[in-house]
Amino acid sequence: MIPLSLAEIAGIVGGRLHGTDGAARVTAGIEFDSRELAAGGLFLALPGERVDGHDFAARAVSRGAVGVLAAREVDAPAVIVPPLAEGTANERAMVLSGDTDGSGAAVLAALAKLARHVVTELSRGELTVVGVTGSSGKTSTKDLIAQLLEPLGPTVAPPGSFNNELGHPWTALRADEATRHLVLELSARGPGHIAELASVAPPRIGVVLNVGSAHVGEFGSREGIAKAKGELVEALPAAEDGGVAVLNLDDPLVAAMASRTRARVVGVGENPAADVRAENIRLDEQARPSFRLVTPAGQAEVALPLFGEHQVGNALSAAAVALELGSSVAEVAERLSAVQRRSERRMDVTTRADGLTVLNDSYNANPESVRAALKALASMSRDRRSWAVLGVMGELGADSVSAHDEIGRLAVRLNIDKLVVVGAQGSAAAPIHQGASHEGSWGEESVLVPDTDAAVALLREQLRPGDVVLVKASKVAQLWRVADALLGGEE
Repeated sequence: MIPLSLAEIAGIVGGRLHGTDGAARVTAGIEFDSRELAAGGLFLALPGERVDGHDFAARAVSRGAVGVLAAREVDAPAVIVPPLAEGTANERAMVLSGDTDGSGAAVLAALAKLARHVVTELSRGELTVVGVTGSSGKTSTKDLIAQLLEPLGPTVAPPGSFNNELGHPWTALRADEATRHLVLELSARGPGHIAELASVAPPRIGVVLNVGSAHVGEFGSREGIAKAKGELVEALPAAEDGGVAVLNLDDPLVAAMASRTRARVVGVGENPAADVRAENIRLDEQARPSFRLVTPAGQAEVALPLFGEHQVGNALSAAAVALELGSSVAEVAERLSAVQRRSERRMDVTTRADGLTVLNDSYNANPESVRAALKALASMSRDRRSWAVLGVMGELGADSVSAHDEIGRLAVRLNIDKLVVVGAQGSAAAPIHQGASHEGSWGEESVLVPDTDAAVALLREQLRPGDVVLVKASKVAQLWRVADALLGGEE
């Protein structure tokens, strides 16, 4: 964050000073967890379901915070943010902050104003903001982009999937005068959300990966999802002002977004018309893809140390961004071949001493990402026994039953040896088991268990050394407990 006095912050967010003359300067970052504060930081007081950050204001200052960004007066130097105007409370922000009266949303609105001010100031210099959205792969692609850009200059990107009304401005405020690249992930649960996030940290380069079924319950259709995802490319500056839209031409709904942007379009994918494309894709025995990277500036071979063919599309998008910002084709290929997985529970592959391999992809799930993970499992387990431990895919609306049923059928068609579906009879996950049972002459190959404890008990009884186990579901299922148990982190 750029240094700002409390008085300057009050002016930016339209707040008032409390318990201070405003001269003290914030020289470190903003934190909503008082335990994470550094000396010179600013504490963000957010109400929650269990605790209220306002109650920790004095503690935050005792730990080195210069002051507090708060919705009401506290026992510490503070900037008191204005309440939201009647009828303008952001319900999504209220849910995120855990408040019922809109005070948390008011603090988040002030945080957004502060982030917008800082990014605007930094963008007058050498800062480039890169935004990434899509139904799946956002976090993995964000991590790839960051790793490709870091050799070109100081780069800030969020940890994990910190991509909402709190995480987005929080990440933007990690940038300072030395930062050259700010890589942000934009999520949406409804129309207008991506446009709102893009207004907080206006991107010069926007990446749209795909349009899938995630959150179709909120948007009504894939076309509705496409309309929302396209808000990112609509927010980009015109081509003559440096705007660049990186679009996946393998997804027709994404390719069609070219007509919605003033930015210059760079197409990526396997499509022959793509500017940055992959040719001769092949997988090794661990489902790690290699391909020829083909660009207008030349070609190079890439061997991704990541798991699953779906990572190729993510890598192409990252490559397009790096090429736009000054990397050579050879540099991009070399760096892609050396990237690391940075965010946990996303195709995290671990092999135990007895040869059992666990694919922990349990952070989240939608039909597209589950299909990709199942294909990776099938590829990795060619001569080994394969297990898919699957749970609910959330927020699919009216398509939920058919989507879960199709996943079960796909497991059969991919010759997965064992399917363990975590969810009681009648649960949203149960159709996975039903689909598998109806697709083939399966008996004990597919099992429906009520919870993670039952899944762990079954696996410990039946797994053999050398087996390969995929664990995947939406966050609400907490299936990472299964992976942790198999890897010794939980008994």
